Amino acid sequence: MIPLVPTSKTEIDKLEHVLILGTLFRPEILELIKDPIEKVTWVDSLAIAAGALAREKAGYTIREIADELGRTEQTIRKHLKGETKAGKLVRETYEMMKRGELNIEEVEKFLEAVVRKEELEKITDIKKLEEEIEKLKKENEELAAKLEKVKEKLKEVLSELEK
Repeated sequence: MIPLVPTSKTEIDKLEHVLILGTLFRPEILELIKDPIEKVTWVDSLAIAAGALAREKAGYTIREIADELGRTEQTIRKHLKGETKAGKLVRETYEMMKRGELNIEEVEKFLEAVVRKEELEKITDIKKLEEEIEKLKKENEELAAKLEKVKEKLKEVLSELEK
């Protein structure tokens, strides 16, 4: 369940992600972002607007939002007042969520799939690291054995020299 008034950082993140994806997947937005150049600008603006709205709903001040998102207070105000296209669209998406008009389940499924993919990638990385550790352990053992042989040879040579 996505909280409309988040009370924790995790809930803020969830609301922010749903606002971004919910807005991006609206048909009129998909049409707007067909142009690759526009896409980059839109995604960034939507992300900032969604982040600002999620934090506003959590009770953050404009200054706190601006600091956390790395934007000016003026930019945040414009997004929150709906003076930017992105801010207006994200607020509309939020209102759609409130009225139950946004199919959040699809967005949640998408987010879960992304998280699962990231987890699988982490597991793969962990397995690779474990294999590397085993390889390094064997290499270390081999080097330790060689070092022992060198020490023994050195002792033999020293004892020969002492005679």
